[in-house]
Amino acid sequence: MRFVWLDVEDREDVAGDLDIETFPSILVAQGEQARFLGPVLPQTGVLARMLQSLPADAAARPADVQEAQDLLQRLLRADDLQEVLR
Repeated sequence: MRFVWLDVEDREDVAGDLDIETFPSILVAQGEQARFLGPVLPQTGVLARMLQSLPADAAARPADVQEAQDLLQRLLRADDLQEVLR
C-alpha cells in the first residue's frame, strides 16, 4: 500500500481538469484499477474502515469511473512520482 500527497493546485499537470469541491479527497487504486475517488472525513478511523472494506467489495467502483481512471493514469505517468508509485 502506498500513499502519495498531491496538491491539485501545485500539480495541475497531474490533476488535469479534476474538480475537487471537498477536501480531503482521495483516490484509492488497486494496481492500475481505480477503486474510489472522492471526499472522506479527515478522521483516520473513517479512512481505515473504507480501506478495509474495499478488498471485500470486488464490485466497488468510483462514482465517475472515467475521471478516476484518467487521474490514476496521469499519476502513473508523472515522472517524478514513478519511484513512489511503482
